[in-house]
Amino acid sequence: MQFIDLGFQQLRIREKIENNINKVLEHGKYIMGPEVKILEEKLAAFVGTKHAISCSSGTDALFMALMALNAGPGDAIITTPFTFIATAEVISLLGATPVFVDIDATTFNINPDEIAKAINAINSNDASIYPIPDSCLKSKLTTKGIIGVDLFGLPADYDGINSLAKDHKMFVIEDAAQGFGAEYNGRKASSLADIGCTSFFPAKPLGCYGDGGMCFTDNDELAEITRSIRVHGKGNHKYDNIRIGMNGRIDTIQAAILLAKFDIYAEEIELRQQVAERYINELSTHPSLVIPVIPDGYKSVWAQFSILAEDKTHRSLVQKKLKEEDIPTAVYYPLPLHLQTAFASLGYKEGDFPVSEDFSRRIFSIPMHPYLTEEDQDNIIKTIWKE
Repeated sequence: MQFIDLGFQQLRIREKIENNINKVLEHGKYIMGPEVKILEEKLAAFVGTKHAISCSSGTDALFMALMALNAGPGDAIITTPFTFIATAEVISLLGATPVFVDIDATTFNINPDEIAKAINAINSNDASIYPIPDSCLKSKLTTKGIIGVDLFGLPADYDGINSLAKDHKMFVIEDAAQGFGAEYNGRKASSLADIGCTSFFPAKPLGCYGDGGMCFTDNDELAEITRSIRVHGKGNHKYDNIRIGMNGRIDTIQAAILLAKFDIYAEEIELRQQVAERYINELSTHPSLVIPVIPDGYKSVWAQFSILAEDKTHRSLVQKKLKEEDIPTAVYYPLPLHLQTAFASLGYKEGDFPVSEDFSRRIFSIPMHPYLTEEDQDNIIKTIWKE
């Protein structure tokens, strides 16, 4: 059994993928070829934004967004510690300071109530209000922005996040690396902030066969700056560099692959809903496991189906039973970012973000993809109930 079955998906569209790749080989425009523009137009229409700017990875999408919004030294950027390192790594790479905020116990996403406390602590320079990095106490930082994360395919609470950002004149970036195609109050993920960023890493709900990413925005100026940053700060021509940028372009072949995959993406989202609904119906009464809850007005794209065990020992026992039946599992994420060595200089300690720390000890994910058969689902459900 596959945790994510990309092989079956490829069988469905192999001919179309090969045809699209062959077209690229024929025209030979391997960098910024016509497929790139077509992909950007199609995905912008799908998300519902004016602009889509493709790039080389989800990480680079976040990096470009922060650059376009002038994040740098002296800026505090608030985000969640319960995410992949890329979300916070890009903040540090630009010399800004990641400020972590705990998650909501229902959605696993950043908690706007905790964001409000962190903003107050930074502006007051008072760690007794809320845990903040040591650098906040040594020198006054500006609360510049917030990065929300659509964890496991479920959008964060952007009404709450955007309201706080507006009150404090902060920007908001939506890290929709896992959430492309999800919905929040009738709007698509990647359109819920000043700029939205997604990833096309192969294991993502919409993934290519390498690395790729995209930024989405309705802001004309922000889009223009992001496009410039993507190509070394390009101005009117390739040797007119008007700002510091980077090499952040997606390969044309990856765009061609994504076009083939996007043709069946709406169907795959609905197939994911069916798998998730079955899991929820069959596992929600389990006495010792906590199953995901989708609040009213939200639609998850189910990048992962993540469950909470009673504790770390219990998680290991459940994973062991599943492994005995050749059912793969994964843990996202075993250690919150504030406790990882890369961010040790921030001075956070165990106990600062209790929900994130508790969930990291209990969480595990079971197979989730559009082509999970009912037989495999039954086997997974039956094995979990045996524990």
